[in-house]
Amino acid sequence: MEGDTFSSLGNGNHVDSKIIQTFQKSFLQVQNILDQNRLLINEINQNHESKIPDNLSRNVGLIRELNNNIRRVVDLYADLSSSFTKSMEASSEGDSVGTLRSDAKAGQKRIRSG
Repeated sequence: MEGDTFSSLGNGNHVDSKIIQTFQKSFLQVQNILDQNRLLINEINQNHESKIPDNLSRNVGLIRELNNNIRRVVDLYADLSSSFTKSMEASSEGDSVGTLRSDAKAGQKRIRSG
């Protein structure tokens, strides 16, 4: 099903399976980080509710870890976006040649009747 989604992108052009694997790997990394963040947030909340000084001071490190994880997710999405754009540009190069041919034909004079 995922392959169907990616293969239909780019005006019907087939997207290379290596690109799909890269996307899937990146999305898996993002999901793992988000799962880790959920656990961190739960622990941070429990520590906060406990109001125990050691737990509250531990939250400083947990919040730093959470912030670093968020940065990693942002970086992964930026890389994904860049990769996706490059793959679409590469797959549409063939389309643009066809478009230029169509435009050239459209630019020819036509004789209209009536």
